[in-house]
This record gives sequence, structure tokens and C-alpha cells, in this order.
Amino acid sequence: MLDPKLLRESPDTVRAAIAKKHLDVDLDAVLALDATWRALLTEVEVLRSKQKAANTEMAALKKGSPEFIAKVQEMKAVSAEVKAKEEVFNQTEEKWRAAMLTLPNLPHASVPEGRTPEENQVYATNGSVEAVSPNAQPHWEIPGFSNLIDFARGSKVTGAGFPFFVGEGAKISRALLQFFLDEDGKAGYTEVSPPIFVNAASATATGQLPDKEGQMYETIDKLYAVPTAEVPLTNFFRDEILDEEALPVCRCAYTPCFRREAGSYGKDVRGLNRLHQFDKVELLKWVHPSSSYDELEKLRADAERLLQKLELPYRVLLMCGGDLGFGQAKKYDLEVWAAGQKRWLEVSSCSNFEAFQARRAQIRFRSKETGKPELVHTLNGSGLAVPRVLAALLENNLQADGRVKLPAALVPYFGKEYVTFK
Repeated sequence: MLDPKLLRESPDTVRAAIAKKHLDVDLDAVLALDATWRALLTEVEVLRSKQKAANTEMAALKKGSPEFIAKVQEMKAVSAEVKAKEEVFNQTEEKWRAAMLTLPNLPHASVPEGRTPEENQVYATNGSVEAVSPNAQPHWEIPGFSNLIDFARGSKVTGAGFPFFVGEGAKISRALLQFFLDEDGKAGYTEVSPPIFVNAASATATGQLPDKEGQMYETIDKLYAVPTAEVPLTNFFRDEILDEEALPVCRCAYTPCFRREAGSYGKDVRGLNRLHQFDKVELLKWVHPSSSYDELEKLRADAERLLQKLELPYRVLLMCGGDLGFGQAKKYDLEVWAAGQKRWLEVSSCSNFEAFQARRAQIRFRSKETGKPELVHTLNGSGLAVPRVLAALLENNLQADGRVKLPAALVPYFGKEYVTFK
């Protein structure tokens, strides 16, 4: 959520942010509602002050006296007026809060202009897309692939996008997760095992609501299956005040992730490219505002290090305004090269939300300088998502004999050097 003070004092700044993100938001309607809400708040406060003053006067009067009886009648009238005005105010405040939730975060000054993904900037590259196996082919076409990852039976049991991982398919998935978690631990992240269902307050705090309802699976009792561990992790400190000395707090978590992916179709959903249920390790930081962009670079480097150890060619994209998420102030995407498909696959997004999520969640720290609570900045990134990393490993390292040679860093976790499809 944006700072209401910013909205009132610098509406053109907010208007420019909406334009840079190419979002359709009626800012004038929000401003008008904010003005109405503030006017009603003033009226209610005046009436409450009048009510308090009358109570004080009554306390000094003799009970049963004409003055006391007259003041009682006056108080009844004031109380009725307060009740009526508070009812209107509460209704308006609910609309005001809902309207404030429609305002996106401001993009950082370093975010490039642009409307479409094609306008994202290549920030860095690592590895050669030519230094891959000459035997590469799309992973779903590798002979025996369905012996490891069975989409047909998963579709029978649940639906499209819910495959079974079988035998060495399950083992390599588990090996990747353990590798990610171990490496993230070495980088200073404390592991957490969070709930995989969250309530609406948690989803609202991180910006999934009211923006991404159509992408989440919802239970009949209004719980949401996590689309990413970012949601439960961020809310760990909701409504709490941290010690400034504790910042930054760094956590990582593995969860299955659930996304409806409504509207997805074509080549983007073949094989492991886009699933409704998938495994991912999330990195999350609560940081001091003064260091949040240094921490973003460190977060990105931590995610990149995993790809380097897996010997996967990758590139880093700096996302343009139009391809930036609703709540993000700045975002990098990490994409690996999948040689069989001859395309880049996103495996991590590393984002700085500044105080946007923290204001919704009321996550603060107590400043040593002022002694007052201030909002933290929240950052998160994938460290990493399994399916597309696995797709790139299978395609890039496919041998002539049909086996897949694993990078040295993964061999101790898998227990042998090759994945077979028999």
C-alpha cells in the first residue's frame, strides 16, 4: 500500500508511477474518496470532542438538577449524531481502504521505460548457450521422459499441470531442493517450513489480493493455497516491531506452489515449462530502508550463484515498467537457456517491494535514532524453482546414449553422475 501522505501531497508522482507501469487505475476517483474520508474523519472527531466535553461538564453537575437533566438531553442528541456520523464514516473508510489497495507501488528511478516483455533490458549474461550438448532436444521428447515425469496419470488423477514425479524423476527433484536449501543456508538464510495455506489477510498483505484472485486456488473456508512461499514468509512478522539491530533478517523456505495459470496456452505450457503445482525454494529479506537496494543486489547474486554451480547458461533481465508487478518497485528476472527448446526459461524473480508490503502488513522496526517505529523494506526471490531448472538440466546435458550428465555440484545430492530414463 502507498503512503496516504504521498498520495495527498504528490498525486502527480503517483500518476506518473501508474503510467510507467501501464496500469488502468482511476486515481481521480481515489483522490476524491480520500478527500471525503478525511472530511468525515474531521466531523467525527469534532463530535467526539463535543461528547467528551459534555461528559466532563456532567461530572461537575449535581445529579437530578435542572442543569444536569438538560445536559443529559443534550448528550443523548450528541450521541445519536455521533452514531449516525460514525456509521457513514465507517462505510466510507471501508471503501477508502479498498480504493487504496488498487494503487500500485512506485517503480524505482532505475526501472526502464517500456510496456511489453520485449522491452526488458538484458542486464547481464553468464555462460555460453553454445556450450551445451549437441544432443539437446525438448525435454518432453526425450525417450523415456514419461517414466520419470508422468503427465498422463497426473492428469487422470487431478488434471492438466499436476504430473507425477516417479523414480529418478522424484529423486532429482528432491536433490535439487536439498541443494538449493543447503546453498541458501550457506549464504546466510535461515530455513523455515511454513504453512502452505494462508488467509485473506496474509494474501492482501503481500499483494496477491485484490490483484491475483484468479490465479490462486481457494478453499471453501476462504483459505488460499500458496502461489509462492513469499506469502506465508512475509507475514511471519505481520503486526510486529523488530529490533533495528536484527536487520536484515534473511529466511528461505521450500513449499509446493499452486497456481491456476488461467489463460496460459501454447508452447509456454509444454512439459515442465508451466505447472499448476510445482516445488520452489523462496528467499526473503526484511531490511532497513537505507540498505534495501544493496540487499537486492546481494539477493540476485545469491540466486545467480545457484545457476553458476549448476553450470547453466543464464541471463539477467531488468524488468521495464510495463512488465513490473503491481507491488514491485524493481525486479530482476533470471532466465536459463533450454537448449532443446532453444529458448530462455524464467527460473527466478528477485524483487524489492520497498515499504509497499510492510505498510499493508504493518511490519516495522524501532529506530535507534528516533525511538519510533518505521516500516521495513521487504525483498524476495526464487532460490530456485525446480521445474524449469530441471528442464534446462535435462535438455542441456543430454548424452548420445540417452542419459543426462549432472553437474558436479548436484552429484552428491543425487548419488550418481547420470540420470537415466528407464
